[in-house]
Amino acid sequence: MTKQTPPTDSQLKSSLEFTKTPIDKFAIFTTNVLGSMTFLLCSLVFFVVWIAWNLFAPNPFDRFPFPVLEMVVSLFAIILSVTVLINQNRQGHMDKVRQQVEFEVNVRAESEITMMLNMLHEIHQKLGLKTEEDKELEEMKEMTDVKQIHQTIDEEQNGSQQ
Repeated sequence: MTKQTPPTDSQLKSSLEFTKTPIDKFAIFTTNVLGSMTFLLCSLVFFVVWIAWNLFAPNPFDRFPFPVLEMVVSLFAIILSVTVLINQNRQGHMDKVRQQVEFEVNVRAESEITMMLNMLHEIHQKLGLKTEEDKELEEMKEMTDVKQIHQTIDEEQNGSQQ
């Protein structure tokens, strides 16, 4: 029997990226390009050259206070803010998948631990070892009711929203 380990973050990311659409690929590419130091440095050089050209050239195409440059910067700001929102949505989706996987692994581990506690208790009984009645152990041997946990969480969230 091979030991199965929970997926790592990189495995989760790769499984999410396996199913991405061309639009998702474009969004990732855009995020990677616009979120790089290279893009920042290129933008700064572009703005400095633009301003210098229009301040010192004999025939400037965008005179001070640079209305065309202002429009270009505004468009950059729109594109960058939308790119940030797209990236946050993708991160949120990956976090949700990660939480679901962790929850399922935790529920399975809880079930396995409960089974091991029951087996250990049975071994103690068959060997005739004297054990004191332990209420905490008896509670731990009971199966966890996942539906009850969800109901409790929902009630707490609904109570805190009011």
